[in-house]
Amino acid sequence: MLFTTRGARPFTDFAYEVGDTLLFGRESAGAPDEVHAAADARLLIPMAAHTRSLNVVAAAAMALGEALRQTNGFPSPVQEM
Repeated sequence: MLFTTRGARPFTDFAYEVGDTLLFGRESAGAPDEVHAAADARLLIPMAAHTRSLNVVAAAAMALGEALRQTNGFPSPVQEM
């Protein structure tokens, strides 16, 4: 799944599966056209009007958090005795 400003589908509307690979391009230039062409999905992180961009680490954290939430990938909390 490629996260890109050229994506049309919001990342929160995508159904993630265990084993999905999340791809992010360079902050300065994004992902090359051949990566766009090879990606199974091109996802967008919606932003408020007149904002510049997200840092790639912030974008990756948001995307990974959503993917883990959907796939129950977060560890269960430790139960205190």
